[in-house]
Amino acid sequence: QLQASGGGLVQAGGSLRLSCAVSGRTFSNAAMAWFRQAPGKEREFVAALFRSAITTFYKDSVKGRFTISRDMAKHTVYLQMNSLKPEDTAVYFCALGTGMIQSTVRRDSAYNYWGQGTQVTVSS
Repeated sequence: QLQASGGGLVQAGGSLRLSCAVSGRTFSNAAMAWFRQAPGKEREFVAALFRSAITTFYKDSVKGRFTISRDMAKHTVYLQMNSLKPEDTAVYFCALGTGMIQSTVRRDSAYNYWGQGTQVTVSS
C-alpha cells in the first residue's frame, strides 16, 4: 500500500514536501513516481526514481524546483516542491512500478500501485 501525505495550501513561491509511505512491498528495485491531476485535466507525470534511485526524471516545468528522493529505512519517497506556482495546483499521487523499463517511467499505465492522492493548492 502507498499512503501519500503532505499536501496543503501555500502561497506562490512557497514550499511543500510530499511523502509517500510504502508498506507491504519492498521498493528497492521498483520505480517510484509522482503524478498529478488538475481539475478538468488528465493525470500527468511529475517526477520519478528508477530502481537504484541514482537516475531521476522530471517534467520539464518542475526541473530545478522539485526534487524526488527516498529514505529506504523509512520506506518513504518524498517530493520536495519549492518555488511553487499556481499552475502546480493539483491532486498529487504517488505510484510504484515493478518490472518496469526505464523508457516507461513517464507513463502512468506502467505503474502497478497507487496512493490515494494529496491535494496541493498554490494561491497567487
